[in-house]
Amino acid sequence: MITQADATRLFKAAKLAGYDRAKFVSYPDGRVEVQVETTRRGVQGGDDASEWDDVLS
Repeated sequence: MITQADATRLFKAAKLAGYDRAKFVSYPDGRVEVQVETTRRGVQGGDDASEWDDVLS
């Protein structure tokens, strides 16, 4: 199980690392799953844009 202090440190570390979102899951067998992600902002056409940008945003 993740303590409140550990969860706070993990969220703070994810934010400092530049991630926009973080999710921590603690399992009864002691495993801890960490998912972090960034979001794309301001994609406005251009050479690297695709039709999936609107779907995935």
